[in-house]
Amino acid sequence: MTNTTISVTKETKKALLDLGKKGETYDSIIRKLLKRFAWKKLDDEWNKILANDEFIPLDEL
Repeated sequence: MTNTTISVTKETKKALLDLGKKGETYDSIIRKLLKRFAWKKLDDEWNKILANDEFIPLDEL
């Protein structure tokens, strides 16, 4: 896998370090954040569906 360099502020770098564990790479911290974001996005979508009663009861199928 090819590596690349991204530019972040010192504040962002510190925030990443604070989120990670000792010895964890920036890549693994960012991947963990992306995974959490994806789950949060999916959870928000399901909650929106539940709030709008967009389900069809099984007996109506």
